[in-house]
Amino acid sequence: MDKFAALAVFVRVVEHGGFTAAAGKLGLSPSAVTKTIARLEDTLDTQLFNRTTRRLRTTDYGQEFYERCVRILAELEDAEATLKRGSGVARGRIRAVVPLSFGRVTLMPELPGFFARYPGISLELHFSDGMVDLIADGFDLAVRTGTITDSRLTTRLLTRGPQVTVAAPAYLARHGTPATPEELRDHNCLISRFGPEWSFKGANGQAFSLRVQGNAVINSGDALREAAVAGTGIAQGTWWLYRKDLERGDVRAILPEYALEGAPVSVLYPPQRHLPAKLRAFIDFLVQITRSG
Repeated sequence: MDKFAALAVFVRVVEHGGFTAAAGKLGLSPSAVTKTIARLEDTLDTQLFNRTTRRLRTTDYGQEFYERCVRILAELEDAEATLKRGSGVARGRIRAVVPLSFGRVTLMPELPGFFARYPGISLELHFSDGMVDLIADGFDLAVRTGTITDSRLTTRLLTRGPQVTVAAPAYLARHGTPATPEELRDHNCLISRFGPEWSFKGANGQAFSLRVQGNAVINSGDALREAAVAGTGIAQGTWWLYRKDLERGDVRAILPEYALEGAPVSVLYPPQRHLPAKLRAFIDFLVQITRSG
């Protein structure tokens, strides 16, 4: 049995949800696909799928094996592309995880330009604000906000900026512009998932917290930003989240003299002796879109 061919068949069955659909994509008969999976299970001495008359699902072992197979085949694809086209050509699939708001506001609008520049690269993007183990979960890289403590990973700073407090011009026209953080107590402040304690820089340069209140608690960064742009109230967040709204004048930064340095945004990836061209290209692209404008 050609193991690499069997792995490719297995991955297609998982991705397409059945033997017949995978067979159509691979140009094989359903019986050939079924026999390949059966031989693979015999070789591994493990059941990879739970089969019913209506659905085909991976077992726990099958799901873990699938994730490993995806990484193996992606590396093989990248190696073949490197040998065929030269080491400087960016080609292959990248599995990446990015924060929800960063992905929507910063990354997604720029993707057409990336694909136009690198037609040989495909992206598998996962959106998550939670903790992810890149190595265990098989991701090529991740974008993360905050201080990075995982010493196993290579870290490259993308951007950092102030923690901004913003409001739409319409809101400020109706309610006035607070001159000090204490005046926020008289305003409608939009509370994020981080809670009602907002941080500012005092006259002595030291950080202090102020408890604010408002009529909305919003646990989505995207929804919070949209509520602020709509004039619902005052919001606080990272500069990169609001930078395009600030450029367009959809919101205004208030209390800038009290702004603290915001959390850094970094790209992380497992250490590699030779960084594949596809990763180098995507990382450079992330640096460009986060530091421009």
